[in-house]
Amino acid sequence: MPVPLRLSLFYAAFFLAGGVQLPFWPVWLASRGLDAAQIGALLALGQWAKIAANPFTGAFADRSGDPRRVMLLLSAVCLAGYLLCVPARGFFALAVLNALTAAALASILPIGDSMALAATRHGKADYGRVRVWGTLAFIAATLVGGRILAGRGADVILYLVIALTALNLGSCLLLPRAATHLNAVRGPAWRSMLTRRHLLFLATATLINASHSVYYAFGTLHWQAQGFSDSTIAWLWAEGAGAEAVFFFLGAGLVARWGPAKLLALGGAAGVVRWTALALTADLRLLVIVQLLHAGTLAAAHLGAMHYLSRSIPAEHAATGQAVFSAVIGGAGYGVVLLASGWLYGSFGGAAYFAMAGIAGVAVLSALLLGRVTAVTNS
Repeated sequence: MPVPLRLSLFYAAFFLAGGVQLPFWPVWLASRGLDAAQIGALLALGQWAKIAANPFTGAFADRSGDPRRVMLLLSAVCLAGYLLCVPARGFFALAVLNALTAAALASILPIGDSMALAATRHGKADYGRVRVWGTLAFIAATLVGGRILAGRGADVILYLVIALTALNLGSCLLLPRAATHLNAVRGPAWRSMLTRRHLLFLATATLINASHSVYYAFGTLHWQAQGFSDSTIAWLWAEGAGAEAVFFFLGAGLVARWGPAKLLALGGAAGVVRWTALALTADLRLLVIVQLLHAGTLAAAHLGAMHYLSRSIPAEHAATGQAVFSAVIGGAGYGVVLLASGWLYGSFGGAAYFAMAGIAGVAVLSALLLGRVTAVTNS
């Protein structure tokens, strides 16, 4: 089976579960009796769990010679965690299981990304065009999830996530037994990650990612409070993902012309506009337009980040570099802002999006500085 097809199937299976879990997981948590502050705290704990798990699993994958085996193990842990959620009740039990599944799930994707970027470097695949299948799967799962949820109990969300996580486990079996990026691991991985430029890059990507906190944790609940149906909300999520897919498919040329720093700046600028608009309007016609900016806040920023890592991290440390990146932006940054977002949304409702716009604005300045530092370094 061709490498691009194997990678495309992996991304599709991985994001099918995400298409149900990301928009609707807070709804399921609320059905178990958690309030906004508890949901924010629980989601934040899951992000912090990545800080410990991701670097360890990334380094282990680099040294194992068979990252597929590591991905299979993590997928099995994730599936077990979701199965244990079926009888779980109470904040403590749900927090522990959420942290376990979040850490395992978050550790799978960086390893898969390192394999896809290695294939891209060797001319065997185009990262954006294999990654786009994950986005398309996310769209399909979100739309189906919204239809299934309508008129049914929230527990159907958990059962869908369990089934789709099992499918993801199967997709990992299709990946190559040995990744093409693995070489003998030489020297400490941290040497290439403690430069001024790399730390500035991590700060920029972290800010852009963290600016999604209110949207990811409370976007569905906020739209429900504004009177939108589950089906309409699913379409709004799917529309944003559709814009993301188009950018992934066509973005290779833009990466070549602009470079990673400008794409990150574009992502931050899109966030300023998007989060400000979500704070100000409940007009569906405007929301349909605003959701197109997901192409900037996620796809442009993600492509910029992935190509920066591909150009900056030695091949023998690829999985470690991806894992550290994921831990920092998803754990240290997103986790902290998620915790604050529970209080912000509980206190101010949709006005919490103004804080996210401010974070995105700082990211724009950081990305512009990264561009200058990169230009000086390369000169």
